[in-house]
Amino acid sequence: MAHTRQVAYLNDYDVATVQVDRFDVKNLGSDTAKVQISRIEYSPEAAEKGAFPHFMLKEIHEQPQTVRNALRGRLDLEESTARFGGLNMSTAELRGIDRVVIPACGTSWHAALIGEYLIEELAHLPTEIEYASEFRYRNAPIEKNTLVLVITQSGETADTLAGLRESRRRGHKVLAMCNVVGSTIAREADGGIYLHAGPEIGVASTKAFTSQVTVLTLLAVLLGRIRMLSGSRGREIIRALEAIPSQMERILAQNDHVRRIALKYAGCEDFFFLGRQYNFPVALEGALKLKEISYVHAEGYPAAEMKHGPIAMIDEKTPTVFVIPTDSLYEKTFGNLEEIKARKGPIIAIATEGNDRIATKADEVIHIPATIEPLNPLLAALPLQLLAYHIAVARGCDVDKPRNLAKSVTVE
Repeated sequence: MAHTRQVAYLNDYDVATVQVDRFDVKNLGSDTAKVQISRIEYSPEAAEKGAFPHFMLKEIHEQPQTVRNALRGRLDLEESTARFGGLNMSTAELRGIDRVVIPACGTSWHAALIGEYLIEELAHLPTEIEYASEFRYRNAPIEKNTLVLVITQSGETADTLAGLRESRRRGHKVLAMCNVVGSTIAREADGGIYLHAGPEIGVASTKAFTSQVTVLTLLAVLLGRIRMLSGSRGREIIRALEAIPSQMERILAQNDHVRRIALKYAGCEDFFFLGRQYNFPVALEGALKLKEISYVHAEGYPAAEMKHGPIAMIDEKTPTVFVIPTDSLYEKTFGNLEEIKARKGPIIAIATEGNDRIATKADEVIHIPATIEPLNPLLAALPLQLLAYHIAVARGCDVDKPRNLAKSVTVE
């Protein structure tokens, strides 16, 4: 990036010959190759750590801005809806969708699960998420009017790309949600949405996750408004989304508080992460972050599922992280929290500001600002990212390049 802002992306079977003053591209399967010159939109500084000790911490702190970027130009307050420029689908085509299937991997799968809840609640569209590595080999029955939405940060994930190609081969419309302009998936999809999160250098995804959830919320609003979502509800969601970046900044200001909690529990070898409804995927993501960068065993569950087996693992050395904002299932989740506490399990609670009751049961509390229920994941994810980061640093782990992992999984 220090020498050019232009890039040529090669397709499968392309071979490039580079000379001092020119380059030529040939395709092994044909006489000609289609080469498109694209412009890199971010600056060299975006790929530097700056004042932060690790890329991961820098990217966690970038999330207020990356969410703003994901929202920019996509909010339509007058019509109480969202708008996208690259879907390549008319309103009539979007209204004709009867089902949505979302193949994804890893952190993108967790974002997709939140997307399932959003699209089903706001648009009343049946939605199913798939592990892309399974979807590509399953002979899944997909009806004619099904939209396939693939989600990937890099746009190069091998299993997700294979799912895209299989879906297109069957004649289905495929949209892509990715972060890298000009990536293979972005080029091969029928249309799509860019995250505009900038380069994510840390292997463990952080800002891409919240950008994915932001865009999925917008897409759910769009699909809902052309179906049954009221204008007042659409406007409420848009207003709440506009407040998210500043609310994220308030959470990030608690970095030292989260670090203190992390140091207290950094020696533990097992964690549980629990949440309900929209907060269940956040619990899964929190557990994944901790596993990825600190090599600590962690499991995410729906809070009520603890009674169906995992609660046998609870003891004084096994902390449980509860994602328990003040929402429609707060009392139910609080009851689950009390069951853990009765078995002497340490509790770290991610709770809404102003909730003083939670401190009577939880050993540690990290507060997040109040928002509407579907947007709680955007706020609750940040303290879990910080908690995983500080535990990993305390354990002496390589936070940006954890063992055995790659940023983009381009092989099976």
